[in-house]
Amino acid sequence: MKRIPSFLYTLLIPILLLACNTEQKEQSAAAGDSTDTAAKTPAAKKKTIVFFGNSLTAAYGLDDPSQGFVGLIQKKIDSLKLNYKVINAGVSGETTSGGNSRIDWLLKQPLDIFVLELGGNDGLRGIPVSETKKNLQAIIDKVHTKYPEAKLVLAGMQIPPNIGQKYASDFRAVYADLAEKNDLTLIPFLLEGVGGEAKLNLPDGIHPTAEGHKILAENVWVEIKDLL
Repeated sequence: MKRIPSFLYTLLIPILLLACNTEQKEQSAAAGDSTDTAAKTPAAKKKTIVFFGNSLTAAYGLDDPSQGFVGLIQKKIDSLKLNYKVINAGVSGETTSGGNSRIDWLLKQPLDIFVLELGGNDGLRGIPVSETKKNLQAIIDKVHTKYPEAKLVLAGMQIPPNIGQKYASDFRAVYADLAEKNDLTLIPFLLEGVGGEAKLNLPDGIHPTAEGHKILAENVWVEIKDLL
């Protein structure tokens, strides 16, 4: 076997070094691209839960609205590291008619779960039950039409029988009827355990204290946790 002349070694060494350097650069660049891609990949977009209601949703009377049941639901979600953000769309004094008027504007933003909490003010004002039911159905229809894949939850409400036993009974039945008709998740009575309990309500006897809202949050959580 012939020996390679020494001058050829002098030529081959730089070529081999150049090839090794080029390969290392390509590997580094590939690794860099992979790192950049990972860094640029956004975290999974959070899904949205909208609570659409009146002063109960808006946490009326509390110094810190985050102490209301909607804020407490967000804290619960965060503690469990669930990928949801909560939007509080509560307006104090809102009736079902008012809610039906403003729902179109709200639906301009995407949502995944819609919690409907309206009707209490209708009952306190003695608005005909048929009118309340019609408005709630209209809101449900608009949400279904805009976001057919969204999950809907209806918060049931009751009113004191002193307004009239038949009226109170008919009013209470509206929520179960709508939930069954539209296949919604029903919170039987949002104020269960709080309504009528003086120590859990503000002096007006209508709006819950911070402690009362903790119970409301549990009433809601029991029904929506399986939807998340």
